[in-house]
Amino acid sequence: MWQCSICTHENDTSNLSCELCGVLRDLLLYFNDISEAEAGAKRRNKYSGVSVLARSLFAPSSTKSKAILFSDGSQDNRDTTGNKPSTMDALHKTYMPIKKRHINIVPFKFDTPSPDDMVTTGLKSSRNFRKVDTDILTKDSVDATGKKMVDNDILLTEKDTSMDPSASSELDELGGTNSGVPSSSEHATLASDHELQHLRLESKPKSSKPKIKKPASLSQYKPEPWMLQSEDQKMRKQLNLAVVGHVDSGKSTLCGRLLHALGLISKKQMHKYEKEAKEKGKGSFAFAWAMDDSTDERERGITMTVAVKYFDTEKYHVVLLDSPGHKDFVPNMISGATQADAAILVVDASIGSFEAGMGVNGIGQTKEHSQLIRSFGVENLIVAVNKMDMVEYSKDRFNFVKSQLGIFLRSCGFKGSSITWVPLSAMANENLVTAASDSRLLSWYTGNNLLKSIDSLPPPQRDVSRPLRLLICDVISSITLGQVAVCGKVEAGGIRAGSKVLVMPSGDLATVKIIERDSSSCNMARAGDNIAVGLQGIDPSHLVSGGVICHPDFPVRVASRLELKILVLDITIPILVGLQLELHIHHARVSASLVKILSLLDQKTGKASKKMPRLLTARQAAIVEVKLDKEVCVEEFSSLKALGRVFLRSRGITVAVGVVTGILDQA
Repeated sequence: MWQCSICTHENDTSNLSCELCGVLRDLLLYFNDISEAEAGAKRRNKYSGVSVLARSLFAPSSTKSKAILFSDGSQDNRDTTGNKPSTMDALHKTYMPIKKRHINIVPFKFDTPSPDDMVTTGLKSSRNFRKVDTDILTKDSVDATGKKMVDNDILLTEKDTSMDPSASSELDELGGTNSGVPSSSEHATLASDHELQHLRLESKPKSSKPKIKKPASLSQYKPEPWMLQSEDQKMRKQLNLAVVGHVDSGKSTLCGRLLHALGLISKKQMHKYEKEAKEKGKGSFAFAWAMDDSTDERERGITMTVAVKYFDTEKYHVVLLDSPGHKDFVPNMISGATQADAAILVVDASIGSFEAGMGVNGIGQTKEHSQLIRSFGVENLIVAVNKMDMVEYSKDRFNFVKSQLGIFLRSCGFKGSSITWVPLSAMANENLVTAASDSRLLSWYTGNNLLKSIDSLPPPQRDVSRPLRLLICDVISSITLGQVAVCGKVEAGGIRAGSKVLVMPSGDLATVKIIERDSSSCNMARAGDNIAVGLQGIDPSHLVSGGVICHPDFPVRVASRLELKILVLDITIPILVGLQLELHIHHARVSASLVKILSLLDQKTGKASKKMPRLLTARQAAIVEVKLDKEVCVEEFSSLKALGRVFLRSRGITVAVGVVTGILDQA
């Protein structure tokens, strides 16, 4: 027996190398002669902490070789370091006893190939490998038990042999296989690479576009009985009332004063508003602060978002939507006021302010807001001629405002019988909830005050016989609703707690957990109601402003290419094909481009008067085609008006309003 100097394993005297680690019994064989052994001793002293294996791996290579004679009579060539230039498997076949030679050493590989390995292997198989007979591969890669297997013998690719021509002959000498004749292991390698290529091709991500159920025919829809039940006669009907107008016309002050007069703002709260407004040097804004809650709005003295408040009249439960008047926040005004059933247009009667709102040097917000609310489908309008105290309640000034603005409103499509004119002063609380008290106003005005004018509006029509359409105005969260909730207006159908709904455009199903109306929980809501809905079973990231909650069997259509019938507003720069636009449709806002101008329309007859015009100018009507940057929920105007109205803006102004006449592509 002899003991290995490396691993201390006890070996049989017939073994020339260690059975455990494979190190030679006589370390002098690592060197060429006795003189080199002495040098080796010095090297061992120098690298006493380094293993023999490490020294052999990192020893400088040499092309010189010397014949070595072993005890069994075999002879082989060695380089100057005493190492045989061959593979680990060949080394073991040379020095291991015959009975131990069945052990195979294969190159180390990870269980799972890395991405780099997959790419490299795919390139090899596609560029260098020959096609292999699948019958041979199947035969060679299946063992007697029928299980797939890979031979652990030495694997040599054609690329390896091409790089080292001597490798082929070395393998022949050591009992290997020549690369000219593919071995079973080579077949297995080729097959694995072939399969790997297919796996990579099949693993390409598929389109993330949701598979939306094809809508059933509307003729198949039957509303549930609870949707058609007549509402309690004691309950007031809901009226969504938008307040719009030019910046600084007094909209927020009018709303705050109205709520205070109705007793909805306590004296304590009002005193707080007055104190805070004086500290900011804005004492006249105290009532406006009842609507403008945010710090930015109070600092700048303007409304930036749509504020929502509630009050009751004899007939209606009014949802008051105070909209921003500044031109920079018209998109916010559009998003909020699309929910309106009727509107109050606030006009500043003071000298110069009314003219600014009408846009003497361009279009003002009085005109733009008038055009927009008519495009929203609002037919009934109250014109509140505010700040009459600034013009001494002059009848002449009131008539001037009425004549100038009246002409424009009728050009927008408002009927004279649907417009109510109310002179008032919000700051002086004149003619808001009680009859006029100032003698200068009483001398010539005998009509209704503002509150009675609101009560005189005709009730809005509600479409409860169609499938559910809840337009998402905003994505919210609260303690009562939960972390996944939305708010908006039910435009069609009805919704109740516990029901399944389809959320578009994501196409996800969700369950209605809770419904709130006017901050109070309720079991159901019908068309016309402004509600907040808590949902469960859906990822919050799939809820977006501009989305629509639908009946699961009757989804809303989703498209990115539309045909529109538009009316160009008072613009100074013509509209050309290719113009980049901002398209607003209900609560969605998306970038778009004008693809085609299909035809001009005669505004009296509505028929096409010119095909494919080059451009559009002010006050022209046309049929156009637009392409959107992303898909939106949409319906043709003839099917559902709320989902078929559009507004086109460019460079910060509204350039056209219109309706959807065709959906050219859809999901």
